[in-house]
Amino acid sequence: MKPLILASASPRRRELLERVGVVIEVAPARVDESIRPGEQAVGCAERVARAKAEAVAATAPGRWVLAADTVVEIDRVILGKAQGEAEARAMLESLSGRTHRVTTAFCLIGPQARRAGAVTTEVTFRSLDSAEIDNYVRAGEWRGKAGAYAVQGIAGAMVESVRGSITNVIGLPLSEVVETLAETGAARIDYARGVPA
Repeated sequence: MKPLILASASPRRRELLERVGVVIEVAPARVDESIRPGEQAVGCAERVARAKAEAVAATAPGRWVLAADTVVEIDRVILGKAQGEAEARAMLESLSGRTHRVTTAFCLIGPQARRAGAVTTEVTFRSLDSAEIDNYVRAGEWRGKAGAYAVQGIAGAMVESVRGSITNVIGLPLSEVVETLAETGAARIDYARGVPA
């Protein structure tokens, strides 16, 4: 069986799949991930995940391709990847002491088959003062992260609770993806071959 193609440059998605023993080949997709005016969080994540999968599948006929996209939403506003420190700081201020939603959509395209799904998790931050936010922003972990934070990293110290899938917040709803891979035969799950966390 040929490796599953992961249409993502995310080291977190790669790590999650390798942890359960999925053999993958990384081929990042180059698509426009801009949020469209009036777009809802789930629809945005689904559209971008589908575009990523289709872009890579077009270059790899007959292969299984998996893509995903993660968005953070609060007050019906989608928080994408911060473009600079000021935007990262503003995002973290909006999340401080509140509950927000993280949605990851995934799209699997393969020989005569296409499957997709989306999972939403609620994450609550404790109240953060400006000094802590500045400290986190200086650390730089926010770069390239939806909502300007990484729950699996330093920002885990800011998270008060997670309601739902933690792997979804990291970037891939692993339970749902593994089930989809097994049902379609797109990849072999081999926990014994997995990479320890």
